Amino acid sequence: MFRNLKIHIFIYYFVTTATFLGILYYFLNILHVENNLLIVIVLLTLLTFSGFIIAKLSVEPLFQHVTNLQNLSKETLHELNLPISTIKTNLHMLKKSLSDEKDLKRAIRIESACDMLQQRYNELDYMIKLQSSNVAKENFSLDELLRQRVEFLKSIYPHVEFKLNLQPTQIHSDKVGLSKVIDNLIDNGVKYSQNIHKIDVELQDYSLHVKDYGCGMDEVELVQIFDNYYQSNENMQGFGIGLSMVKRFCDSNEVLLNLKSEPDNGTTIILKFKED
Repeated sequence: MFRNLKIHIFIYYFVTTATFLGILYYFLNILHVENNLLIVIVLLTLLTFSGFIIAKLSVEPLFQHVTNLQNLSKETLHELNLPISTIKTNLHMLKKSLSDEKDLKRAIRIESACDMLQQRYNELDYMIKLQSSNVAKENFSLDELLRQRVEFLKSIYPHVEFKLNLQPTQIHSDKVGLSKVIDNLIDNGVKYSQNIHKIDVELQDYSLHVKDYGCGMDEVELVQIFDNYYQSNENMQGFGIGLSMVKRFCDSNEVLLNLKSEPDNGTTIILKFKED
């Protein structure tokens, strides 16, 4: 599709340029027109029309392609919701009839996996709304959201000790987007704390501190850490887009972002929210 589009634009550009040169030659050497203003007006008119055609050729197919992808994503997302809900409902009923400890543990693992699928569903739904600028902000308890996200991440990282010091805090913000930010910050802390499995989460005076006790970063790494696809440790899993997403969220929601880190002394990321 896009290969043919490039060919069409190139052909149109080549023909248009040749036409302009031919018209200019005709005016100057055949008609011997000396009125430069007339030549400029004619050429500007043709350039404007040509620019409109090139824009139409290049943008409309891309717009249609993006629209089709968005529609497909929405339809797929809608279809995913039903099986997830079915699994959770039936699993909840099944757990009531299980008495064997091993079977109960298996059911709990299935439930955790289903919660992770639900989380991915929520993230996809959020990304679609974000693309369409349809993200809703709401009033909610930030300390309660932090407890919920830590409880969720405990099921993924049972070996990690989470220390919470949370002051009751009400904010008005994008709750789904902030949930993704919190998950990314804690997930990064766990990944880069391979020897000391401990994460501190503190919320005081509208400031959120997420501290790990991992490898830390030097000044060079701190400059690049918010770039897309940058990873201070290439052996880590993931695509290096987490902190870039965090920065975009903070910039669009007027949240001050700060980062403190030293090699071998861990990293602390600080989010400062607006006071209501």
